[in-house]
Amino acid sequence: MADVFKLEATLRVKFGKGAARQARMAGKTPAVIYGHKSDTRHVHLDAHESGLVLRHKNALISLSIDGKSELVLVKNVQKDPVTQIIEHIDLVEVNKGEQVHIEVPVHVVGEILSGTYVDLEHKTVKLQAEADHIPEFVEIVIAKQAAGHHVLAKDVVLPKGVSMDLPADELVATVIETAAGHAAE
Repeated sequence: MADVFKLEATLRVKFGKGAARQARMAGKTPAVIYGHKSDTRHVHLDAHESGLVLRHKNALISLSIDGKSELVLVKNVQKDPVTQIIEHIDLVEVNKGEQVHIEVPVHVVGEILSGTYVDLEHKTVKLQAEADHIPEFVEIVIAKQAAGHHVLAKDVVLPKGVSMDLPADELVATVIETAAGHAAE
């Protein structure tokens, strides 16, 4: 399960392109917090600290604003296409135990037979999980299955309390024979 990261935020009072540029030059990243029928709030985050947190997919963040703490998830990140500097972050407010929809990567574990490889149909899958129990990834297990073996959504190993937003018979991965494996016959 993912850790809870802590970040400090300050409320923004200036808006617009110029104000956002000044904030970024001062080492701050503009952000917006949505959710739970509360008013939208505009804040600044420390650019370096928020960049480190954003390295973790689906990071749960304990955001401290004026001494009050609240949980948020990253909804969207806008980066400069050339410099890759984070220009803006959209955050969504969540409560502990609340069910959220997220997307996580699929990891392949186990051993494959010589002359085969695993072709992932879904490199990521959409899940529904409690906000404070989001898995970092899900696993599919390959145990030396022959070419042609299919892994369906129902075969994906899910942590307790997590459900997948895919039909049970949806193809997730296939074991495929390589050209070298085919030539060896």
